[in-house]
Amino acid sequence: MRDLNDLTRPTVPSGAIQERMRAETEERRGVVGPAPALPDDAGAPTALRTALGEAVAELASQIVDLSHDIHDHPETGYEEHHAVATVAELLRRHGIEPEVGVYGMDTALRAEIPGAAGADATAGTIAILAEYDALPGIGHGCGHNVMCANSVGAFLALASLARTRPGALPGRVILQTTPAEENSTAKEILAVRGMLDGVDAAIQTHSYAHDVTHQTWLGVRRLRVIFHGVPAHAASQPFMGRNALDAATLALTGIGLLRQQMLPMDRLHAIITDGGQVPNIIPERTELSIMVRSKYLETLKEIVERVEEVLHGAALMTGTGVEILTSEYCNEVPVRDNGPLLTSWVRSQRERGRDPLAAGVLPETIAAGTDFGNVSQRVPGIHPLIKVTDRPDVALHTPAMTEAAGAPTGDAAALDGAYGLAAVALDWLHDAELRRAVRADFEASGGAIDVADFWEE
Repeated sequence: MRDLNDLTRPTVPSGAIQERMRAETEERRGVVGPAPALPDDAGAPTALRTALGEAVAELASQIVDLSHDIHDHPETGYEEHHAVATVAELLRRHGIEPEVGVYGMDTALRAEIPGAAGADATAGTIAILAEYDALPGIGHGCGHNVMCANSVGAFLALASLARTRPGALPGRVILQTTPAEENSTAKEILAVRGMLDGVDAAIQTHSYAHDVTHQTWLGVRRLRVIFHGVPAHAASQPFMGRNALDAATLALTGIGLLRQQMLPMDRLHAIITDGGQVPNIIPERTELSIMVRSKYLETLKEIVERVEEVLHGAALMTGTGVEILTSEYCNEVPVRDNGPLLTSWVRSQRERGRDPLAAGVLPETIAAGTDFGNVSQRVPGIHPLIKVTDRPDVALHTPAMTEAAGAPTGDAAALDGAYGLAAVALDWLHDAELRRAVRADFEASGGAIDVADFWEE
């Protein structure tokens, strides 16, 4: 019970729900069973996967050093100048000259390993994406340093195979760094500008407290809402004003009431970024920043419409004007993981002593969002989660996750994830049947979506 003599401190959230979710996870694991894995006789030849493991082992210190360097120099979105320079320098040490500042984005980098001369032209191109932005205040509380090390390490290991084993890479491999996942939708911008042109599949990891093949990732629409009122002296002539703060308050109240009628996986969160200047003037202007999330594209569009109705209603009730502003690149769509590609990831992780949970084992209530969804709706892709901590209660975007991402458990994830992404790329390049299954799965789940024009439909 709360001490009513000391109300200066917040209450401590109960850990009961986390205990319950852990128990449910174990129960579901028994019901759902293990995640399916690529058979031993599919994908890349066993000898080549063994050589890949050796290449990762030789690169291990450099992969871990990269993870630590980025962890120790946290930079927020579009400010990742140290990170991009560090990655570029590491690539150059291995004889790979990257292109920095691609697609008009200063902290985006691109490098390429061409396919072997005379190889099967149908092997195509697979892209390995990388993030390295941090969160303001807490640094790498989303583990992007580990994710960057996964992707760059995988790329360097594949480059090593290409140099030492002729024909090891029948197709092309691209490394593409993608800034500002936390505060923007940079992957959407890069995709619109051509990042995925000629790319047949895209892969990347995400740090987490569990090894998971697929966890629900929600689509997001970001709204910037401005209420315009009429200023007046709050004491002598309040009746001459139109209170923009009242409109913002009613909007937040309406959003709160709307939550009762939302789908279980919908999420609404909002803050007031401008609430007026002084209390004795009726506020002329207020501004809200709102994020609307949902599990499916169609339900995301529906809940956004409901939120916009609330905003218009708040303006009507207060006699204020309202602007609802969105950037053409501000929206993340749900991640669509590709089943056959995930079987390759599962096999790679079991080779490293991990056992990723199958989809449907973890409760959906801990879902978040990522702009990798905008990639996965355009080309087949996977965004598996890799465990960076031995504590299952550690959540993303917390200081505890920041600590884990720089700890030995984060180092192990950096190496295992590097092998995993490289193994998926290698399986893709060597197995035409796998590529056909990947494409069939992608088409069966809806095919390529016109993400850029989704909100205009």
